[in-house]
Amino acid sequence: MMGYPFEDLDDSQFERLAVQICRKLFGIGVAGFAAGPDGGRDAKFVGTAEVFPSRSAPWTGTTIIQAKHTIAFNAHCSDPNFSGSAASSVMSEEIPRIKKLTAAGAADNYIVFTNRRLGAELNEKLSERVKTGAGVPEGVFFAGIEYLDDMLRTYPDVLTLARIDPVDGPLRVSSADLAEVILGLQVALDAPLPEFDVPPVDRVSFDRKNELNNMSSSFAAVLQRRFQLYTKPIEDFLANPANHDSLERYEAAVEDFELKIVAKRSEFQSFDDVFNHLLEVLFKQDAVLARQKSLVRAMVFYMYWHCDIGEVEDAAT
Repeated sequence: MMGYPFEDLDDSQFERLAVQICRKLFGIGVAGFAAGPDGGRDAKFVGTAEVFPSRSAPWTGTTIIQAKHTIAFNAHCSDPNFSGSAASSVMSEEIPRIKKLTAAGAADNYIVFTNRRLGAELNEKLSERVKTGAGVPEGVFFAGIEYLDDMLRTYPDVLTLARIDPVDGPLRVSSADLAEVILGLQVALDAPLPEFDVPPVDRVSFDRKNELNNMSSSFAAVLQRRFQLYTKPIEDFLANPANHDSLERYEAAVEDFELKIVAKRSEFQSFDDVFNHLLEVLFKQDAVLARQKSLVRAMVFYMYWHCDIGEVEDAAT
């Protein structure tokens, strides 16, 4: 059974989900996330937990709850940017904050929800690091993606309670299919690109396409100058029967992009913003794509140029 795609949520949705899970574990008195005096965002519960970590030995006192969300796919708590010793890592920045709370008597327990993978051994190490470094007097617990999936199976109503609906999600797209296409395309394009004096014929004129989608002329000109050269090689690559698997992955990526663009298009003033947001999300989600930024931009431009994403006129008109 595949886990829930927590990376598709935005930060506020993930915070609401953490609160609803905590209300199942601790009680209805869990207060939602709010900004603290130091800029951090915490939720809180004061009292005796109903079932956490067990009914026979519940946490008592003041429990500080934090949510650490990432849009990266397949992220781990062992990643240096989360649990590393560098001052810039998530936990290195959080420990001094928690230490201030414990010193003021405002934190007896500490629980972190994160959509990162987390093994039991690392959970113990992280918990001990926080307990020692921040002086938390009672309990510390890290709820990774495995624990979150368990909670969704145990309490299937928490998504509804957190007001999470796939249609209401942010403009997120799956990077996995596109990454596979990029890997194959990168190999195919190892040779220098030929010069194409005549661009491939598009289904509607490029200017009309830009008008329909509210893409600025200056942005379109930059895209065309930088990436139109790639459109014919990409088209040939996808048309090659030997690359049938890549074509299927490309079509799956296009379907994902198009459906989510349509659902969230009104949130972006121009298609310039849509284009840049798609790229930002893809680069953050997948290391393969982050290493091939120019080729990814060319591929997304091809999707747009080829009329696979974005508005188009009916051919009859």
